[in-house]
Amino acid sequence: MSDYIRKRLFQGFICLHILHHAVEESVYGSAMIEELSRHGYKLSPGTLYPILHSLEKEGFLESFQENVSGKIRKYYRATQKGLDELQNVKKYLKELVNEIVVDEKNE
Repeated sequence: MSDYIRKRLFQGFICLHILHHAVEESVYGSAMIEELSRHGYKLSPGTLYPILHSLEKEGFLESFQENVSGKIRKYYRATQKGLDELQNVKKYLKELVNEIVVDEKNE
């Protein structure tokens, strides 16, 4: 698999992870970096924040700021559009998993 294709796939997976967590609760950058690292993704802030900003610009996330121990922290949460898109993508993801993983077990 080419590096370009691998990068594009991982960006999609990362976006799905972010949306999933942002639907459940408000998230912030460094916590998302830690969460994603638990799944094997090695992201720097320079990679994550442009993704968060892009998801916000597209209307999938909205942000707000809170003062946490004297520092301003920017949080993101899913919008209704983000929730709708995640639910829509889950249908395609289930179909893909069934086709790739389940069919593989039947061979």
